[in-house]
Amino acid sequence: MAYNRAPASRDPPSGIGNSTVISMKQSMQPITTAAANAFDYRVTPYLKSLLQDRPADDPLSLQFLPQPQELTALAYETSDPIGDTPFTPVPGVVHRHPDRILLKVAHSCPVYCRFCFRRDMIGSKGEPLQGAALDAAIAYVRAHPEIWEVILTGGDPFSLSARRLRGILGDLTAIEHVSVLRIHTRVPIVAPHTVDETYVSALEQPLPIYLAVHVNHADEITDAVVAALRRLHAAGIVLLSQTVLLKGVNDNVPVLEALFRRLVRLKVRPYYLHHPDLAPGTSHFRVPIDVGQRLMHSLRRTMSGLCLPTYVLDIPGGFGKVPIGPMYVGARDASGCRQIQDPAGHRHTYPE
Repeated sequence: MAYNRAPASRDPPSGIGNSTVISMKQSMQPITTAAANAFDYRVTPYLKSLLQDRPADDPLSLQFLPQPQELTALAYETSDPIGDTPFTPVPGVVHRHPDRILLKVAHSCPVYCRFCFRRDMIGSKGEPLQGAALDAAIAYVRAHPEIWEVILTGGDPFSLSARRLRGILGDLTAIEHVSVLRIHTRVPIVAPHTVDETYVSALEQPLPIYLAVHVNHADEITDAVVAALRRLHAAGIVLLSQTVLLKGVNDNVPVLEALFRRLVRLKVRPYYLHHPDLAPGTSHFRVPIDVGQRLMHSLRRTMSGLCLPTYVLDIPGGFGKVPIGPMYVGARDASGCRQIQDPAGHRHTYPE
């Protein structure tokens, strides 16, 4: 691996179908090229135009352009930070929770986010799920009646052709005990023109489909993105969002508030605000958890609950995702009462 491992004592700092995907390694500075070689780098023509003339510290540049900091990984950062591997009974399937599985239908993405928690598992380091391997993964779902929801992930499921995606969704829909399909994708944000009527038609299935769109900053929501989201919504797709809390990108109240309000106006429900995972070379993106908790506390004071995602952390090692938002409920005292903090920070006694 072409990056350095830092000592443990160092603390971390506060479906594109046939669309062309381009690499710009030749135009980068040498150390940035090294970061692009250590972890795959790719942008779409649409994203390249959006990044044009943006400075290096712009919230979009930080997300998509390789940085020298990526070449240093901390000792506790791992290639499998959320513990997929121990819960992989067959290739492409992660069965960590009783009623749902992850199905890694794609091994590549149209862009590679610089904070990606699967950066050591996808792209040039990944393996496609197709042929007999895909059949075995679908057979696993069929053989486990406790599976109520299938979550398509990867890589990016929307990097598959409409035909392949339609086929996979159709196979899953035909399984009697599967009730809900969920898809996690970045494509409507980074290649919105590819989410056309033909592609959206592949999502029209008898089962409800929930689409979690990954978006981190309101500047990512252009007119083209709005049009793509409206096409998806018109097809009956339930739209959610996932956001990663990133230092220098969205780690302040005005930026998060602008993003979440914009999403709700577009009929996209903010779902998760992720604390960044411990992926190699990503420590420069992480803020302390208490910073995230204070942000969520402030947002609750000023925003409708419709706009508030759940702030979550995936516990390293595969122990699951847990809410880590601010606490408002204190322990029960000797009289049986609890101290409850209101959104303004004032405390009140609640008898039980």
